[in-house]
Amino acid sequence: MNQFSSSTPPTIGIPTTKDLLARPVAISLENVGFAYPNNPDILQGVSFSVREGERVGLIGHNGCGKTTLFMLMCGMLKPQTGDICLFDRPVQPGEFRPEVGFLFQDPEDQLFSPSVRDDVAFGPQNLGLSETEVAKRVEAALELTGTQFLEDRPPHHLSGGEKQMVAIAGLLAMCPRILLYDEPTASLDLRTRRRLIRFLQQSDETLVLASHDLEFLLEVCDRIILLDEGCVIADGDPVEVMGNQTLMENHGLEKPHSLIPHVEPHHVRPNSDEYARTSTTGP
Repeated sequence: MNQFSSSTPPTIGIPTTKDLLARPVAISLENVGFAYPNNPDILQGVSFSVREGERVGLIGHNGCGKTTLFMLMCGMLKPQTGDICLFDRPVQPGEFRPEVGFLFQDPEDQLFSPSVRDDVAFGPQNLGLSETEVAKRVEAALELTGTQFLEDRPPHHLSGGEKQMVAIAGLLAMCPRILLYDEPTASLDLRTRRRLIRFLQQSDETLVLASHDLEFLLEVCDRIILLDEGCVIADGDPVEVMGNQTLMENHGLEKPHSLIPHVEPHHVRPNSDEYARTSTTGP
């Protein structure tokens, strides 16, 4: 296992199958830098590319720049240095790019219509599509996300998890080629989370997912990028990157539970007999 540090360029261990290398580059960032007035070093010289159809997980502690990076990719912010291209075309601040969809951390920020159906239809309608095509896209998006039963309800009457899935349906109805998911499992119960995992595993779109749910990323992604100190610290296979306990702890994260071998009892409650035995025997 390679060691990673912020003082050296990241080690790259990206899968390089012939099929993947034959695909066009969907997202390209070259030496991208950005600063807020109160955070001058949020991103510094970030460079990586994502090929069409890849599923890439973006990890890092709170405030490391994951959401900022998504906003730069969408043209909501302008990089102060460097270049960002989607399918070889530069991203222009404020330009509408229907080929990219961005799921915000808080679904409340993208649900505003009187009903779920109206909300999901909003994007396709603004693409100038016919009523028939809009209806087809809405039905397909609701079916994919399992939200057909919510179509007549006001979005503000839904639970957090339901709002999240409806927001995803609204993105899917646009038929984007790139989807940026910012904390997509944050409001989901276990059943809905599992449905989302299965859906994303079968997705053909190019996916970049920022999440603190590392077990979720292990199931969905074929590549992980770790951000810290404004830089790409590691870029490679999910198990190799997230399985490196020293690397993860050095950058404010924990090794996923499923990657820790459990030779001894774990999740022992302090008032249990097992806790008493292990406490008295000691190492």
